[in-house]
Amino acid sequence: MTEEALPLNEFVSFNLAILVYFLGVRLNKKTPFLRRYNIPEPVSGGLLVAALAFVVYIALDTEISFSLQSRDYLLYCFFTAIGLNARFGDLVKGGKPLLILLCLTVGYMLVQNVVGTSIAAVLGLPVGFGLLGGTISLVGGHGTAIAWGPKLVADYGVAGAVEIGAATATLGLVAASLLGGPIGNYLIEKRGAKPDPDRPQEAPIIGIETAREADTTVTHTGLMRSLLVLNIAIALGVGLQEALVVGIGLDLPVFVACLFCGIVLSNTVPLVFRRMTWPAGSQSLAVISDLALGIFLTMSLMSLQLWTLAGLAGPMLLILVMQIVIAALFIILAVFPLMGRDYNAAVLGAGFAGFALGATPTAIANMTAVTKRYGPATQAFLILPLVSAFFVDLANALIILLFLGG
Repeated sequence: MTEEALPLNEFVSFNLAILVYFLGVRLNKKTPFLRRYNIPEPVSGGLLVAALAFVVYIALDTEISFSLQSRDYLLYCFFTAIGLNARFGDLVKGGKPLLILLCLTVGYMLVQNVVGTSIAAVLGLPVGFGLLGGTISLVGGHGTAIAWGPKLVADYGVAGAVEIGAATATLGLVAASLLGGPIGNYLIEKRGAKPDPDRPQEAPIIGIETAREADTTVTHTGLMRSLLVLNIAIALGVGLQEALVVGIGLDLPVFVACLFCGIVLSNTVPLVFRRMTWPAGSQSLAVISDLALGIFLTMSLMSLQLWTLAGLAGPMLLILVMQIVIAALFIILAVFPLMGRDYNAAVLGAGFAGFALGATPTAIANMTAVTKRYGPATQAFLILPLVSAFFVDLANALIILLFLGG
């Protein structure tokens, strides 16, 4: 029987993502397990729809495909909003934790590749195969896996590298979405990292919804102002990324350039135009950011083609299982104690699981799920995106070349 395709256009896909998000909200309310382990709503709804699409594929030999053109714009909005809320003064205050987390991340990336390449070597497989089960597909994600795949096929003898890498990244994204909440819950409940009820309340930050926010006012002018500034920063980011590619051959992800431009604008424009109402820290900007993250992650998960995981070889599944175990142990034994053994460290642990196996938006969603239950963790939301968005892609390219060169 010939496989049939059922493509859904952009309008349908976008609005379906909103419905799926609300489905996740409903599932979390009705399922104590999902609430207890802080599983994000986009993960609950998105994975259920992906599973239903898998059933349709198996039973009817029909592939449901979603249009994801708007997903990139949502990603840019989210990271640009993070940049707009970052102040150099805050970065200086959090300088030491930022440096520690950066060192931990680079160390973990080396560990991740050692695990992948060691298992590959024991099984008599090329080093490139092990890297597909390491930072190429996990920390790097789909984009890095697709970018490195052809080179691994041509120069390192890894047959089907693109397909294996994409499938590995998919499974890593699922694992990251499911691991972060339980890790955060364990560190808070079992390792004594509950927030101090007597400490001064931190200001709300993007990605966190608290009860007191219900009384704040979000106006249409505030939303339009925030959206305009976001789009200006995104336009500058796209231009910067293209200039870097043409000028020095540095091909950074566009969202990294947008994040950088957001930081620069928020730390210069308000100083020059002191009477201008700037959206940084506003609830209007927070609403746009929450919307962008929720729909982006929902679209990413509901569009997972779970049947592609059948292409994973047994050795890759073995590597992935080990990577999940190593990630959990690294967070509990290294990230949590070295970041201070406090509530912010626990929230960072949930976020670290997100980007160590999946992607930065997954990390933010994991932290958001934890903080919705236990309260704000401003430092965690400030430093993790800077490490995972700014530094990881640059470090990953160098680390991959180091292992391939060896």
